[in-house]
Amino acid sequence: MSPTATGTTSTAPTARQVWTRVRGAALVLALVLIGGLVLATVRSSDAHGALDPRSADPHGSLAVAELLRARGVTVTVATTLAEATAPGDADTTLLVTTPDLLTEPQQDTLRSAMERTTGRTVLVGAGQASLTTLAPGVTSAPSAPVRERAPACTLPAATRAGSVDLGGERYENSPGTTTEACYRADGLPTLLLLPGSADAGDTVLLGSPDILYNARLDQLGNASLALQLLGSKPHLVWYLPSLSDTSATADTPADDTTGDFLALIPSGWLWGALQLALAAVLAALWRSRRLGPLVTERLPVALRASEATEGRARLYRKANARDRAATVLRTATRIRLAPLLGVPVQDAHSPDRLLPALSARLPETTADPRNLLFGPAPADDATLIRLADQLDALEREVRTS
Repeated sequence: MSPTATGTTSTAPTARQVWTRVRGAALVLALVLIGGLVLATVRSSDAHGALDPRSADPHGSLAVAELLRARGVTVTVATTLAEATAPGDADTTLLVTTPDLLTEPQQDTLRSAMERTTGRTVLVGAGQASLTTLAPGVTSAPSAPVRERAPACTLPAATRAGSVDLGGERYENSPGTTTEACYRADGLPTLLLLPGSADAGDTVLLGSPDILYNARLDQLGNASLALQLLGSKPHLVWYLPSLSDTSATADTPADDTTGDFLALIPSGWLWGALQLALAAVLAALWRSRRLGPLVTERLPVALRASEATEGRARLYRKANARDRAATVLRTATRIRLAPLLGVPVQDAHSPDRLLPALSARLPETTADPRNLLFGPAPADDATLIRLADQLDALEREVRTS
């Protein structure tokens, strides 16, 4: 007899089948990545933050910077305190976009520079965190929404500009101090001009930066007011406080660095991270494995009983489920023995009904029927194999008796 060649048929998908299934998703992902890289490359030169005179974004300020240059004003962008406080003269305007982000030592240095020059200083959105140092005697009130507001003052720049989009910080000056208060919201101004002395220039407090945005510059009198406030001198220094500025951390204690960094993160990012974490948890719950009773389904192909038995046995072995395997073996044996012993199938799993009938049929059996049919789970694989052999021997003995 010639030996018969045997082999196994793998049901795992081939590499070609895997590629056929995922090539569509891979193509879409590749297109998205390529598009993102191209877009990032194209816009890399214009990617700047809000109020940046180099940014063409809706919240950038490239438009007002170009209009100032067209009027003969030189615009210099400063990202460090040293550049912003370089020795100036009466022909210089210093614009500070976010004074509240400056540390106390930086505010002291900036205040000293303001007192040494006779030029103009414009502080955008200055709150109480910076007013104490940069504008002594001025306090801030709760912010007001940005909307169209009339000048309601005698400041020439405001009266010529007319109504503009202003709001944000509101200011309250000490009684008896000479100031120009314009664009009031609930009685308090959102634009305040503090006249300077013979040795120091004036200071302009602007409650919100909206008149400097590209998206709002062509509305109402925004452009007129912005050009008059920033273009009154031949030279403009546009100061954008930056985290890369060494003066921001030079005098900061090591333990406070983390807190200062977190304080610079907008609250919206923190809420966004919380929402993403919640969405991830919900997605995990949605896609998690659902535990419940097994559902019987018809197999799409004919499967040999020996292959099904072998496959289930391998699964039990992989999971070390000797208790489950022993239960299956004992249950099947009891179901087959019950008709042979004259016991109803529904009573096959009752020791009180099955064992007496088995003892009457095999009074001199060597193995303990109770331990074989209703005993504990095997401790190891060898014990499980011995149990299977003993159950087969018991069934053969019953059939032949």
